[in-house]
Amino acid sequence: MRAFVVTKYREPLREADVPEPIVGDRDVLVQVQAAGLNQLDEKIRLGEFKQILPYKLQLILGNDVAGTVLQVGAKVHGFKPGDEVYGRPDKDRIGTFAERIAVAEEDLALKPASASMEEAGSLPLVALTAWQALVEQGHVRPGHKVLIHAGAGGVGSIAIQLAKHLGATVATTASSANAGLVRDLGADIVIDYRTQDFELLLSGYDLVLDSLGGENLEKSLRVLKPGGKAIGISGPPDPVFARKAGLSPVLRLAISALSSKIRRQARKLGVSYEFLFMRASGDQLRQISALVDDGVLHPVVGRVFSFDQTPEALESVAAGGIRGKAVLSLTE
Repeated sequence: MRAFVVTKYREPLREADVPEPIVGDRDVLVQVQAAGLNQLDEKIRLGEFKQILPYKLQLILGNDVAGTVLQVGAKVHGFKPGDEVYGRPDKDRIGTFAERIAVAEEDLALKPASASMEEAGSLPLVALTAWQALVEQGHVRPGHKVLIHAGAGGVGSIAIQLAKHLGATVATTASSANAGLVRDLGADIVIDYRTQDFELLLSGYDLVLDSLGGENLEKSLRVLKPGGKAIGISGPPDPVFARKAGLSPVLRLAISALSSKIRRQARKLGVSYEFLFMRASGDQLRQISALVDDGVLHPVVGRVFSFDQTPEALESVAAGGIRGKAVLSLTE
């Protein structure tokens, strides 16, 4: 079976002939027809998460899948061969840059009927991230004010739409070239990050979804109202994440130290900071499918690459500038 793998951190992806997936009793074997590319894939390739995601190399990369069910395990009851599905495999079972993958039944959902395979393949990781940030951790309600950074990106483009659906007033940062796109997605306030300082223009926000970290995250704390919350998806990880991830005491201590500065700054301002590392969830994807089919959420696919172009595609994602998501197509 063809796949694209990481054999050594920081080296380019390479094609390899790998064994066929093993299908457990509660697994679904999927013929991969589309696979989204994410910044997470690049960070894994670079080894940035090797302390908290200790993968054994060689590793098939890829965190998003859409495709057709080929086979189901003996204890699978929710899917059958021929079903069109999509999902984000569990973090310990990634590997969608391959012709086939076995995914736990609980991590899959039927793909939105109105979406193409490429659109469905673009969604799982970013849509789950937006859902878990805004619905689970952010508790966004009508009347809330939400700032979403990098609104034209993969997470941002879905988060804007979801926040509007939840009844929020949405501000976002984007380049002037992408201002029209994010307004069409539902953004009420668009700030050109190249020429404007969002900290000087915004205040009294209930929630900030930050995908950039560093100084951008620090400034984001200052636009929140007392009791507001900043959720970071680029880090730094916080102690709650370390505990939920079951990391060793040494790693938990190190992670606590990494995020101590930003958590201290948040406390002084009367706000809070939380790190989000999204988890797989077929249940949430079923709700997302309904929103897509109802016309509430529209996948934004900026570029489609062939399977042969996987290394080049990941380089393009790392370089930035792609609207929405880049997707691999394996249908040719």
